[in-house]
Amino acid sequence: MTDIRARKADHINLALQPQHQTGASAGFDRVRFEHNSLPQLDLAEVDCSAVFLNQYCSAPLIIGAMTGGCEHGEMINRHLVEAAEQCHIPMAVGSQRAALESGLAQDLRRWAPNAILLGNLGGTQLQQQGVELAQRAVDSVRANAMIIHLNPLQELVQPGGDRDWRGVLEVIEQCCATLDVPVIIKEVGAGIGPGVAQRLMDVGVTWIEVAGRGGTNWASIENARIELTREQAIAAPFIDWGMTTADLIPIVRSQSSLLGVVASGGVRHGLDIARAMRIGANMTAIAQPFLQPALESTAAVIEQIEIFREQLRWAMFLTGSKNLRQLQSAPLVSA
Repeated sequence: MTDIRARKADHINLALQPQHQTGASAGFDRVRFEHNSLPQLDLAEVDCSAVFLNQYCSAPLIIGAMTGGCEHGEMINRHLVEAAEQCHIPMAVGSQRAALESGLAQDLRRWAPNAILLGNLGGTQLQQQGVELAQRAVDSVRANAMIIHLNPLQELVQPGGDRDWRGVLEVIEQCCATLDVPVIIKEVGAGIGPGVAQRLMDVGVTWIEVAGRGGTNWASIENARIELTREQAIAAPFIDWGMTTADLIPIVRSQSSLLGVVASGGVRHGLDIARAMRIGANMTAIAQPFLQPALESTAAVIEQIEIFREQLRWAMFLTGSKNLRQLQSAPLVSA
């Protein structure tokens, strides 16, 4: 358990380092809006609110999963969840495995009784321990939904990572059938493509977070933790492996109008949120840009949220979009 907590602490420190952000673009710069020189709007009228899991959100933004199970984790998560509560946006907790196995308190509801909270466990953790672990994760934070993350590349690079992925789809199906909250499946930076998306929908998944290439590079982070030259050499060609976020969103969206699509992986500001919504996302998730503010204070996280919201509202104003429905049909131009 000490090893897991040390790894989680390493993740925080390395995620703050710019060399572990994917060098390749997430592709949002290729999504260009037609500028509206006559918006015929008052900026005060622009409403960027959204509905997620049948609840009001002040913006189509989720604080993405970051950390859990280390000494800094409680402070970080307190700042994040307090900001989520005050700003009326959802928050995904970091992987709950370490906290559940070590007995660390996860009572985030004492700081955020009304926030939309998303539990989080890895697919292979559930494959090994069963649906009961997912139910414990939901219960421990009184989650509104359960994220199951898929990270085969990270596990390959990670020392001691999980190599046996047989049965993961089956346990996802069991979670969809037995949990009393929605199941959200996400990647961690290599993307969920159309083939996997279809298999997930076939077993009852209704929300997918595409989490494509373009943001924090977990293969790079794990490679930095490897001490053996041979393993680093094996991993080297795969550091930039994955599918680009902006390419995945419209493809996955086209598979079903009933599927909820969360865009993440290189969403770095409010204009990216607007772009993601225009090409098919229902919500977006941002993690790494909140990490440094979360190390500081709740107020710093709130300030970052407010900046993202205002950037989104500017993009809406400059496209003549009074609400998100209008933004989703705003004209685009060729790059």
